[in-house]
Amino acid sequence: MSSKHIAIYGKGGIGKSTIVSNLAAAYSEDKNVLVIGCDPKADTTRTLVGRRIPTILDILKEKKGAQEEDVLFQGYGNVMCVESGGPEPGVGCAGRGVIVAMKLLENLEVFSQDPEVIIYDVLGDVVCGGFAVPLRENFADEVYIVTSGEYMALYAANNISKGIKKLKSNLGGIICNCRGINRELEIVEEFAHRIGSKVIGVIPRSELVQESEIDAKTVMEKFPESEQAQKYRKLSSAILDNQGFVIPEPMGADEFDEFFRGFQ
Repeated sequence: MSSKHIAIYGKGGIGKSTIVSNLAAAYSEDKNVLVIGCDPKADTTRTLVGRRIPTILDILKEKKGAQEEDVLFQGYGNVMCVESGGPEPGVGCAGRGVIVAMKLLENLEVFSQDPEVIIYDVLGDVVCGGFAVPLRENFADEVYIVTSGEYMALYAANNISKGIKKLKSNLGGIICNCRGINRELEIVEEFAHRIGSKVIGVIPRSELVQESEIDAKTVMEKFPESEQAQKYRKLSSAILDNQGFVIPEPMGADEFDEFFRGFQ
């Protein structure tokens, strides 16, 4: 089977990094995996490596001739990890790190080593050119949006789907990262239906996530036999086997508000 190049988008703070790191750990049980953190917070790979790793932008500030061993770090399950990084808050373009990172990884021929699964963790600020790079430059073949049933998370998901449509990218589905609100799955399923997609996975709220992250570990590593770990394995299989891709049809502002008010 050819390699999977997956981009995971979503509103900041919605739990993308937790899902990406646990997905990577699930895939690592029988595949070679590369994770590329494209969020300026640079925290995607902390639970895989057990610590924060230097970002590409930080490394390039110190040395011009960065090599593979400077930017690529091995994590749990032999997952290879990269963080693009970003500027200090309030200084410069947050997406610039993604552009610089992709160019460097190409130059170092990291992609030509052909990992079986590449996962990009991307902030949902699609108005920024840097965050569109994984899609616009064809680094990722398929996109998944993480959301809860909350208004702002869904509003961001709808905006992200506008960016996906503009770039004519393949939306593989919506991942519901539950916050425990009333009628949550029903809301997210209706949202997915409205934009022409589907819910591909449901991750329940779990205290095991917090317990694992305190130890800088994934749930897959700390609680591998747990029900929560099985949810990540199930999601990883659903994404691996997915054949149902669409170019989404996002809602307009009035339609979106009408949709959400229907659940009040």
